[in-house]
Amino acid sequence: MLEQQSERGTIDLFYGDETGVSEQGYVPYAWQFKDEEVSIRACRGRSMNYFGLLSRSNAFFYRASSQAITSSFVLEQLDAFSFKLVRPTVVVLDNASIHTAHKIRQRLGLWQDRGLYVFYLPPYSPHLNLIERLWKELKARWLRPCDYVSADALFYAAELALAAVGTILRINFSTFKL
Repeated sequence: MLEQQSERGTIDLFYGDETGVSEQGYVPYAWQFKDEEVSIRACRGRSMNYFGLLSRSNAFFYRASSQAITSSFVLEQLDAFSFKLVRPTVVVLDNASIHTAHKIRQRLGLWQDRGLYVFYLPPYSPHLNLIERLWKELKARWLRPCDYVSADALFYAAELALAAVGTILRINFSTFKL
């Protein structure tokens, strides 16, 4: 129903979540030939964390932090986002504790007065949160191995990629069907 309202233009619909980019790299899987030795340098290194809101049309709002993403950070971002709304807007979030914290729930009424509504996904359903696809594209395709040469190079490449979402970089989501 939310998707249909969004397609009709009666609401804006965004999917929100956070991710981290670190010098450890992103290796979801790998393969090698039988006689080939493959290795990846192990390091803990620095990381950058991002909280983002993505629409099906690739409208994208995000903020970065070198600190862990906390409920206070999420509250600040949603609060700032609530002042930019042009029509009623629904933000879909998972049930992470930083999304459901007491301070977040206390602010829901104020946000609703501004036209921002938070919809929580059922537990264990990341496949329903479209922003997960953006984070995967960032780590698996948009960041290249050469970007991991240093933390500064990596964070710069991540910033360039995220700033290009909706213009140069797009995710083509299928249209909603019942």
